[in-house]
Amino acid sequence: MAICDQYFSELKKQEELLGRKNEPTGEYNGIYSRYKYPVLTREHVPLIWRYDLDSKTNPFFIERLGVNAVFNSGAIYLNGKYCLAARVEGNDRKSFFAIAESDNGIDNFRFTDHPVLIPDTYSEETNVYDMRLTAHEDGWIYGIFCSERKDRDSDDLSAAIACAGIVRTKDLRTWERLDDLVTLNSPQQRNVVLHPEFVEGKYAFYTRPMDGFIDTGKGSGIGFGLCDDITHAVIDEEKMTSLRKYHTITEAKNGAGAVPIKTERGWIHIAHGVRNTAAGLRYVLYCFATSLADPSKVIAEPSGMLLGPRGEERSGDVSNVVFCNGAIVNEKGEVFIYYASSDTRLHVATSTIERLTDYVFATPSDPGRSSLCVKQRTEMIDRNLELLKEAGL
Repeated sequence: MAICDQYFSELKKQEELLGRKNEPTGEYNGIYSRYKYPVLTREHVPLIWRYDLDSKTNPFFIERLGVNAVFNSGAIYLNGKYCLAARVEGNDRKSFFAIAESDNGIDNFRFTDHPVLIPDTYSEETNVYDMRLTAHEDGWIYGIFCSERKDRDSDDLSAAIACAGIVRTKDLRTWERLDDLVTLNSPQQRNVVLHPEFVEGKYAFYTRPMDGFIDTGKGSGIGFGLCDDITHAVIDEEKMTSLRKYHTITEAKNGAGAVPIKTERGWIHIAHGVRNTAAGLRYVLYCFATSLADPSKVIAEPSGMLLGPRGEERSGDVSNVVFCNGAIVNEKGEVFIYYASSDTRLHVATSTIERLTDYVFATPSDPGRSSLCVKQRTEMIDRNLELLKEAGL
């Protein structure tokens, strides 16, 4: 058995990609730094996952099991490494999870030897995607993901049902499948995040109540619910936290993103907001904070978006979209926000706990009307003009 010669040529090109250093773009807003290169793309996926290397069975070195995109990734800091549970979408449109690791969190991410093997306990499950990783105080690392299956009550081939699947692990290698989350008052769930601490002695989830697979229907925003037993998780009541609002970035829908970040002033959430445009849905990221004493209670919500698609980020399989389902805080208080662009590739933006806290708690909230927004901006302009005058500028 001989290996195709083309393999070595492609491997050399991939090694150059994997070893490339990332660098800040220079764009400045005081909150975060964006980086020039995506941290994961389809080209990062190991060649042995895509090609049959045997020159006898694959003489033309044809990509047998192609990969279309690598995007929406859960994230966790484990054993000194920045670990991503990326969504890898094959050319067949089926997604799976794969772990990629880096020493610095901004470049040189490499996938581990094999994709994640999720126990196949639901025979009707067709697709899985968008895993959030939570290091819970009970000692387990939980992965909460969307489990999609066909809506058997509909003749429409695109009709689907979204459920929140739950797995847990200690090492990101071996995974135990638990029962899907059940929310008694919401027929469908996606974008579900597990809170990292017990609340009132119970497991706490941020949910996104939905009437249908795409439309939120009467769902008014991000929900919050408690359950006693995560191995058979049932939520009988969902309080609403960050609400959808007319003529804002969350008008069409919104959903939880990364696992909440604990600060001295509250839990900081990085979520996504969606509005409809003439070009289709536009996804951006926004922040809000909830109380340390009551993680369901919103105590701060700065106006507008935190991050939107820029330049080439706006183009891809689903254009004009950024989406985050993972962020890491290291021992230095540095924050790494992993966000996908247009359902195609994964990027990173870096910040700090201090900067994010200042942004969330000191940035004014949206007053809700254009005239009030102009008044808000004018007041800041006038203060600035006065400062410049005092400084002789």
